[in-house]
Amino acid sequence: MDISRALDISAAGMSAQTMRLRVIAENLANQDTTGSAPGAKPYQRKTVSFANRMDGALGIETVQVARVGRDQSEFPMRYDPSHPAADARGYVRTPNVNSFIEVMDMREAERSYQANLAVMQSTRGMLQRTIDFLK
Repeated sequence: MDISRALDISAAGMSAQTMRLRVIAENLANQDTTGSAPGAKPYQRKTVSFANRMDGALGIETVQVARVGRDQSEFPMRYDPSHPAADARGYVRTPNVNSFIEVMDMREAERSYQANLAVMQSTRGMLQRTIDFLK
């Protein structure tokens, strides 16, 4: 495999994981964002889907973010009759964000990012050794 292709593949992986980390950060930042009126929807958790895409310029498949979607799971209900978004029974719909799941996703994305970074560093080291050898 061409060394520059290895760098391109790793860069695409890092880019995809960066987007995933941004979505996770947004989910965590909005984990307490409820609606402001009765019946209003709270923040809905976002999800990231990846896909392999053929890069015509490079002639290789790279990973890319296919789409940023919405988690369709139910919104948990919390009893808080004083909240402006409380229904007639006093319940408020809260975001479907689970901080434990988000932190686990964040760790997985971080590991994937670091694995791609390690490939880039190894590739750069090989290039440097080749240049040093040619001197």
